Order: sequence, then C-alpha cells, then structure tokens
Amino acid sequence: MQAKIIVQHVSLGAKRHRVIRPAKPLNNAALHDHGLNSYDMYVDRADGRRIGTLWLLAARSPRSLVYLPMRTTPPPPEIGCDWFPEGPLDLVLLHHSLQFPPSRWKRVRERITRANTPRELRTAGVPDSGLPTDEETNYPAFNYRENRDVLRQHRYAETLFLTGSAAAFREAARHFFAVAKHGPPTAARDSLYLPVGCNYHVCRQFYWPHLDPRGNQEVHVAYCPTWTH
Repeated sequence: MQAKIIVQHVSLGAKRHRVIRPAKPLNNAALHDHGLNSYDMYVDRADGRRIGTLWLLAARSPRSLVYLPMRTTPPPPEIGCDWFPEGPLDLVLLHHSLQFPPSRWKRVRERITRANTPRELRTAGVPDSGLPTDEETNYPAFNYRENRDVLRQHRYAETLFLTGSAAAFREAARHFFAVAKHGPPTAARDSLYLPVGCNYHVCRQFYWPHLDPRGNQEVHVAYCPTWTH
C-alpha cells in the first residue's frame, strides 16, 4: 500500500518536529465530535483507504506527527435519524514516546501551512502484512488497566490527538480498510439510501470507553459515498 505524502520539519526553540501529512487534500473524509461520548469519522472508499495507509504509516514512524487536516473538508451529506454532528476537527496521530504536548500544536500548524515552509514530496509504502486481522485482535485485553495499546485522546486547537503505540495504530488502521471495502457494495444494493443513517449503515468502532477507565471517547468510522467531486 502506498500514499503520497508531504514531510516537513519545524523547529520551536530547541525542539525539532517532523510532520507527515497527505500530499493532496482529503476530499471525502470528515471528523466530528458527536457530543454523545463519541467521535464520528466519515469516509468514502478512496479516502478511507488513504487514511488507513496513513495510520499504518503512523505505526512505522514513531518520531513523526501524522497530520490529517479535515477541518476544511466539505461536510458529509445530511445524516439520517434527525441529528447532525458537531465539529469539524483535524486529526493528529503520534507515538507515545514523542511526549509531544498538544499545547505546542497550534504553533507547529501555523509553521507548516506557511507558503514558504520547505516541504518534501514523497511516496510512502507500507506492507500489507502490517494490517492485523479480526482474528488477531485480543478484545478482552482492552479491559486491562496496564494495557499500553490504547489510543489516548486529547483535544486542542480544533484538533483531536490520538497518542499510542505502533500496535494501537495498526489495530485501528484495519477498520478504515474494512469500511472502505464493505461500504460501496452494500450501498449499491440498497434501494433507499440514507447517508450514514438508520436505513443503511456500514461502520466500525475501534475504541470502547466502557472497557477502559481512563475516560476516552468511542471512535466510530462510517462509510459515506463520495460527496465531493
């Protein structure tokens, strides 16, 4: 699996930060705070696979911040069941060993979005073998307080930060590929389609807050057909 990425370096005082982000904007990917103890992500097939690849890249890049800008993405179509999500939010993935304080992010983001900030265009490749299967996931282990393969959540500057181990990012990545795979054929078979609504729904949840006493919210990924062109 491959993804076109931009790599940038930002120095703040004595600290130097390496930031990875998609080379092209994510057109059909959105992240919102649902307001009911969950974060909701919406993806189409193409961007679902791109995001899954970037999550695998986060697992292989412990010294980098993986930045997914989604605040400016056009919102997904109207949601069924008479509710609308809150947001939108950007997403940053980072290995826990970086010990990056979210309060520093706003200055880093300002630097990398300047027109004169150097950027390297690269093609990142990750092996398919890095993607775990459903059978390889030990769900009861999420209940252990000492479990380190849990994604910690922080909010700052309209950004959701997910901090964890390489195993945690690999575990979550597979859900984006599953939604991108099973969403399109299911939508094609449905004669009455309500985007991400009650009549039709293909989704994955990769965090269960009742299994962890640390107060994180559920993260819910749902398929939504392409809404921009």
